[in-house]
Amino acid sequence: MKSPESGSRILLLSVACAFALTACSDDDDDDPAPLELSAQEACDALSGRMIAGATVNAASLVPASGTVPEYCLLSARIDPKLNFEVRLPSDWNGKLHYGGGGGFNGSIPAANANALSKGFAQVSSDSGHQANGRDGSWALDDQEALTNFAYLSIPTVTAATREIVRERYGSEPSRTYFEGCSNGGREALMNAQRFPEVFDGIIARAPAYRFTGLLLGFNRTAKALAAPGGAFTEGKVATLASAVLAACDGLDGVEDGIVSNLQACTFDASSLRCPNGGDAGDQCLSDAQLAVVDSWTSDMALGTGQHLNTGWPLTGNEAEPAGWRAWVTGDPTASPPVVPAQFSFQEGLVKYMLNKDPALDTLSYSPDANPGAVLALSAVLDSSNPNLTQFRARGGKLILWHGASDPAISVDGTTRYYNEAVAAAGGQATADQFMRYYIAPGVLHCSGGPGADQVDLLESLDAWVTDGDAPGTLAASKLSAGTPVLTRPLCVYPMYPRYNGSGDPALAASYTCTSP
Repeated sequence: MKSPESGSRILLLSVACAFALTACSDDDDDDPAPLELSAQEACDALSGRMIAGATVNAASLVPASGTVPEYCLLSARIDPKLNFEVRLPSDWNGKLHYGGGGGFNGSIPAANANALSKGFAQVSSDSGHQANGRDGSWALDDQEALTNFAYLSIPTVTAATREIVRERYGSEPSRTYFEGCSNGGREALMNAQRFPEVFDGIIARAPAYRFTGLLLGFNRTAKALAAPGGAFTEGKVATLASAVLAACDGLDGVEDGIVSNLQACTFDASSLRCPNGGDAGDQCLSDAQLAVVDSWTSDMALGTGQHLNTGWPLTGNEAEPAGWRAWVTGDPTASPPVVPAQFSFQEGLVKYMLNKDPALDTLSYSPDANPGAVLALSAVLDSSNPNLTQFRARGGKLILWHGASDPAISVDGTTRYYNEAVAAAGGQATADQFMRYYIAPGVLHCSGGPGADQVDLLESLDAWVTDGDAPGTLAASKLSAGTPVLTRPLCVYPMYPRYNGSGDPALAASYTCTSP
């Protein structure tokens, strides 16, 4: 790692020259040797500075804790309201990591502990507005905030952060990486597509890349749930999930509550139809409830033919606590009632971004009423362009990752994007030079679920960019109180982990990456 002391000397010299009573001169042999700043002094010296258009409002030295080393925390702002934090480790590895946001953003994500533990300088922002992550009202009359959220905040913050890093350490980062999940995954692909020169490597987890169509998919399912008889009880969700597991769990060689061979799962929800299609209790689904499942699993397009959203697969993990209850069906019987996240997000987009009408009843809205408005918003928000030629040409590397049981964003949508990007690159051989795709069986949105949801993609990306060591099968785990309770190989798509027929099903060594 590069020593922080070299940067401290440079910073001290500039500060001393600005504020000393006598001038600095390299020709004055009688000048005393410059003093070295401590980490605390180097951090304090950045407070109040205007650097590359950003005002550093506060700086504090955060002591080491656990695996996270000592670092200088900077709170900065680019007017009028783009706020960000920079974390500068006292022992820097010479590289920069940008952590993406989630939902509608609106707050600064916490520091990425994994990046800091490796010595990366680390940055994240609120994307240019302040609000709850499920609240889209900020976009109603603020085009600048919408533009920053859509695509401009990250390259803007990155440019300022590179200069802040240079001020602290004496040189800009040798490598710059971006990592994000959900909306952060959309941000990841947006930068690969629109700003291919900014990042050397990008990790896009569960990317909401068709952001407009995704939230319109939420709107369609919300309307199906609100239709007479469409609501799901927790018992009905459990019935659906159990039936999927019964049909598909063993297709990967072991029944463990994780459908790893998802491509072979062809479960037909109509097999759960109640007699005559009416509601006859939790052990079956009415026609109205089957319509919800159909909305959930089928693709969505405008009446004019443009693809909007890819449907979700049924995975058997719908009844997980962070599954359908949290995202799709909610729970009106709870106290307070659980409003599904998808309902909040579709309201934010339809009311405040698409129609600019806070009084609109989103359950009566149809995207086909004004398809031009849908396509215009898509052109701003979406990162669906599969042509990554410029990113590849400058040596950029991309890792895609998605939890197979994600209830928020369809894994099949990411698979669709990957296949489109492979075709745009000219075929698999060319795509393999700069892109990898991993599906994590049994994992929910960004993390959680019964599957192995923890994997160090940053380590693999850095090795690929720095040393040309392209990633293959990776090691994934599920932790409990910091201890692995399940390990699995994370296979390069389209392979999946298949049980070998013997050995502990909780250990990765008992599985082999296999083509479906």
